Amino acid sequence: MEIGVVELSRLQFAMTAMYHFLFVPLTLGLSVIVAIMETVYVMTDRPIWRQMTKFWGTLFGINFVLGVATGITMEFQFGMNWSYYSHYVGDIFGAPLAIEGLMAFFLEATFVGLFFFGWDKLTKLQHMVVAWLVAVGSNFSALWILIANGWMQNPVGAAFNPETMRMEMTSFAEVLFNPVAQAKFVHTVSAGYVTAAVFVLGVSAWYLLKGRHIELARRSIAVAASFGLASALSVVVLGDESGYTAGESQKMKIAALEAMWETEPAPASFTLFGIPDQEARETKYAIHIPWVMGLIGTRSLTEEIPGIGQLEEENAEKIRNGLIAYDALLTLRQERDQTPQDVRDRFEAHSDDLGHALLLKRYVDDPRDATDEQIAQAAADTVPRVWPLFWAFRIMVGLGFTFIGVMTYFFYRANFKQMRFPRPALWLAVCIIPTPWIAAEMGWIVAEFGRQPWTVDGILPTALSVSHLSVADVLITLIGFMLFYSVLFVVEIGLMLKYIRKGPVEDVEETDAWTSRHIQRLSTSGEDPAALAAPAPQPAE
Repeated sequence: MEIGVVELSRLQFAMTAMYHFLFVPLTLGLSVIVAIMETVYVMTDRPIWRQMTKFWGTLFGINFVLGVATGITMEFQFGMNWSYYSHYVGDIFGAPLAIEGLMAFFLEATFVGLFFFGWDKLTKLQHMVVAWLVAVGSNFSALWILIANGWMQNPVGAAFNPETMRMEMTSFAEVLFNPVAQAKFVHTVSAGYVTAAVFVLGVSAWYLLKGRHIELARRSIAVAASFGLASALSVVVLGDESGYTAGESQKMKIAALEAMWETEPAPASFTLFGIPDQEARETKYAIHIPWVMGLIGTRSLTEEIPGIGQLEEENAEKIRNGLIAYDALLTLRQERDQTPQDVRDRFEAHSDDLGHALLLKRYVDDPRDATDEQIAQAAADTVPRVWPLFWAFRIMVGLGFTFIGVMTYFFYRANFKQMRFPRPALWLAVCIIPTPWIAAEMGWIVAEFGRQPWTVDGILPTALSVSHLSVADVLITLIGFMLFYSVLFVVEIGLMLKYIRKGPVEDVEETDAWTSRHIQRLSTSGEDPAALAAPAPQPAE
């Protein structure tokens, strides 16, 4: 297949968006963990908690700065590579982005400065409030971005205006309380919390293995395990809610990620393993779990989940209905005020399917001239590539349950085994540090790849959304972004590793009298401080 502007534009946006999302989940989660640690410091007045707040806050700051830099670049692409998309739906899509900048980003950026430079200028209580405002700002930022993205998945509260030839907002409340957007927000934020918890757990485990900053590491593991377990459980629950909302508004996505080629009797089974073959329309070596997919997608035992074949036939009918709306629209545009009422009524009756008629633009300049074969081909285009969705979803779900298991284990050891952590468990915590990012990226593949061939589901095809650029123009910027982001990636990893190796600036555990005696006792007894044998009684905290 010849690579054109559409494919290169999609590749560029996918690359920049997925790279940007390497920073987002850690920012969301670390901001809350840091605020929790500072709250404990204010309540206990123990210097170790101040040390922890500053150390993890430093890593949060590095991640935050690079996240901002990559996010701003990504938003510029709406004007550069997706100008017709911006023109067509900018009235709706632009509103939450503007609110995100005014309400969330400015709040977050302002209080980040106070957090880092206000230690000696604010009281402990005031600084704790600043830490929580940074966390609130970070999460508010995600809320508005995901409201915008949720509208692309489920375009409610908007209607096409034949006078302006654009989508216009009809209800801001519907856009704001879009069930897809709300489910996506809580699921994404919880995934960010798990990412930060795994990161803190892994870095702390590395300190214990090296016998460094033991008190910081022990307490950090306790916080990360508790916070991470609650977050990992919520990810599963909220992921179920996200699957249910997708089952109502994006039936083709659900059918594709399950490789459900034909409609099955209710309740549909879940395919635990299989090799989807899109050409043969079958899933080889499939292992099914009865009822599970029906419960996820419909929350009932009697409602069917339509298969790919049925949905493709329904989309072909929508294309034909859309052609009626397209023909009426051209008449409206030509005759303006003198348009007969029956033409207006015909357009209104079929306007919801206008976007499906636009799928034919890929094959013929005037969709009304399309043949039955071209209509069938456009209907086939509404089926996304199945195998990437199928496996991305299963990798994401599998890792999600893995996080529950890991967090449960460390929560149990921290609270009921006097923080005794076997070395293999500590090494496991270090090794799984990258896995939450893998799960998050798989989730975005499911969300975005599963929406194809639409930029706005059922409204605007991706092939019509791009700017009028040459292949060379897009290719040059794509290469430029790849080089620039590669440099940023090296900088990010280098800074994070530098400050992790360096550790906290003020090593409170080395000046804490009880900790010094405890480490000395372990050393003289021949025990490994990293293994953290049962500690001697310590002062109440």
